[in-house]
Amino acid sequence: MSPERPLLLVGAGNMGGAMLEGWLNAGTDPRSIIVVDPAAGIDTPRRPGLRFLASPPDIVAHTIVLAVKPQSMAEVLPTLQGNVDDETVIVSIAAGITVATLKQLGRGPIIRSIPNTPSSIGQGMTAAVAIDAPEHVVEIADELLSALGKVAWVEDEGLIDAATAVSGSGPAYVFHLAEALAAAGVAQGLPEDVAATLARQTVVGAGALLGRSPLDPAQLRRNVTSPGGTTAAALNVLADTGALTELMTEAVAAAAKRSRELGS
Repeated sequence: MSPERPLLLVGAGNMGGAMLEGWLNAGTDPRSIIVVDPAAGIDTPRRPGLRFLASPPDIVAHTIVLAVKPQSMAEVLPTLQGNVDDETVIVSIAAGITVATLKQLGRGPIIRSIPNTPSSIGQGMTAAVAIDAPEHVVEIADELLSALGKVAWVEDEGLIDAATAVSGSGPAYVFHLAEALAAAGVAQGLPEDVAATLARQTVVGAGALLGRSPLDPAQLRRNVTSPGGTTAAALNVLADTGALTELMTEAVAAAAKRSRELGS
């Protein structure tokens, strides 16, 4: 990528803005990025040389990252016809939008991916699929997405909907857990600010331990759980009854179903 043949980031909303921040924090040259979004606000990362436009420029892009909402894709794709040639790499992060739909932009290589919001701090998780893309294109996309965190490649495009439900939407589940844990603390008599601090740092610390430890989640859970202790009493409700697993399975299934619906 270069200022002459840049990366076009189309859409600078929550996820697009998170990706932009991740690239800039990873050292990407701001001059090689053009943000196309008429609604880009003051919260969008700014750097000298980074360009913001309300509509696509008259330039052929090296890579186009489609970060618009799925419902807007049909309106956006026709506006980008002048920005592609057969070498332009198309990377979509829109839930549900299939490779077949994205081929409206031409014959260039297409990568369909689903990152998540921790990408803004380099701790993202992205699932991606490349359909009939040459190896060098996959390497370009992998480098681009790896600047945001970890990347998991799948071979079946149908699995992207499941990945959307697990990791794409997953941070919201974790944030909701922190909310619920704080509310439970308040119910036990803790002041709201104390409960919120305890819940937040518990989730942060547990996540950091999970990320650094070679042990799997089940073993880490067992390490905290003394027989007959307080944690065991709580897990009798959460784990032994299967309630949490059943609820999470139902939630992920609902998200995956909605992802498939957005592409239909």
